[in-house]
Amino acid sequence: MKTIIVASLNWGLGHATRCIPIIKALQERHFKVLLASDGQALDLLKKEFPTLESIELPSYRVQYPDIPGLFKWKMIWHLPHFIKTMQAEKKIIANLVSERSIAGIISDSRFGVRDPRVPSVYVTHQINVNTGSTSFMSSKLHQRIIKKFEACWVPDINVAALSFSGALGHLKKPSFPVHYFGIVSRMEKQNEEHSIDILAVLSGPEPQRTFLENKLNTVLKNCGKNTLMVRGIVENEQKWTEQGKFRTVNFMQTEELEKTINKSEVVISRSGYTSIMDLAILEKKAFFIPTPGQYEQEYLARRLSDLGISPFCRQNKFNLEKINQVAVYKGLKPYTYPQEDFEHLFSIFHRE
Repeated sequence: MKTIIVASLNWGLGHATRCIPIIKALQERHFKVLLASDGQALDLLKKEFPTLESIELPSYRVQYPDIPGLFKWKMIWHLPHFIKTMQAEKKIIANLVSERSIAGIISDSRFGVRDPRVPSVYVTHQINVNTGSTSFMSSKLHQRIIKKFEACWVPDINVAALSFSGALGHLKKPSFPVHYFGIVSRMEKQNEEHSIDILAVLSGPEPQRTFLENKLNTVLKNCGKNTLMVRGIVENEQKWTEQGKFRTVNFMQTEELEKTINKSEVVISRSGYTSIMDLAILEKKAFFIPTPGQYEQEYLARRLSDLGISPFCRQNKFNLEKINQVAVYKGLKPYTYPQEDFEHLFSIFHRE
């Protein structure tokens, strides 16, 4: 069995969760998978695949500032640490390739997880990186990193106008191989009776995850609707609380979360790309609250709103009346469009 390293960035849980269907597809095709990440992303992957070997990579220590407008400048301030982390990743991966029989590498947004001796591919929906006034510079820097990999895999379709990522995931003339493999999700649609009026699924780096939790607690706790909040904190044990019709749980694994979303009438979520893909597969009505200061999520949420798919608002503007807007939007659905399958994508790892 050929061994493939699958590495996920620990930036919220979206990068890790969208690696799950890729890992399952590798296993179905008789590859051996070595998990690589850090923090809660690694904890999640280990819970989903308890029998797989894993290694811990150095952390990029991504954390949002309390003031959203400072996010971009905080990222620039942390560039020396990012470069140091990338170099440490490269060293760890180089040692693994030297000491073990590694057939390939799949890196979801981890810049240094690659090695020239084996096929190394990069997974992203952001070939262009939206950072406001510095988008041109950040996009060029990201594309320069992507070019060091043998190929770029984008979880979307190759027609920008019909896609979910829009301008983020498409270049007119890319200078590196780009393969579009459509929506990937760890979820499957089920015909469940709706028993949850409002489901809030939290995710993302601190402190903004906590800020959103506090905001939703205030708005939803006494709304009178059957409401459940999944807090997005991966811990050793599942912990539930209940106050009238308002319940919370720290985390759910894939099977339970899938069933819960299927049973929900409306889902409140960050407009992270992985969340959008999951909710599209499940054909849900959703309300999005972008992470403050994260231009990518603001772009995706506004795009879905402009297309008449799902409403959104800023975190500090959210109130119960906003939920009523969902009824006039058509909701998320998966698109049907030709895309590359895993069999073709994984052929890169069969080269001698």
